[in-house]
Amino acid sequence: MNETNRQRKLAQIIQEDFAELLRRQASESKQRFLVTVSGVYVTADLSIARIYLSIFPTEYRTTVLGEIETNKSYYRYFIGKNIGKQIRRVPDLKFYLDTSLDAVERLEKELGGKGDNPIR
Repeated sequence: MNETNRQRKLAQIIQEDFAELLRRQASESKQRFLVTVSGVYVTADLSIARIYLSIFPTEYRTTVLGEIETNKSYYRYFIGKNIGKQIRRVPDLKFYLDTSLDAVERLEKELGGKGDNPIR
């Protein structure tokens, strides 16, 4: 699957805007979790943006992802305000959990965990 420049550019704009929105919401609340936008991929017809999120600690994942899904229309509106002049239709937002760092964390624990490395 080859992404066009337009897809990459739109994905980058969405990632930056959504990350900024999450940062702003985090600073306004007293949350005890971290949400990062690890990637955004836009379909060839620019109708869907797949947004991958990393949420830590892991026990908040279900709750936070549920909240984000609940507020999806607001997030789409926010992104649409910023990119509305560049595209005809704001893509539908689909949120996915990025669990790629879980494997790294699991492997690190199996190999001795953090702080147990005598080389450091």
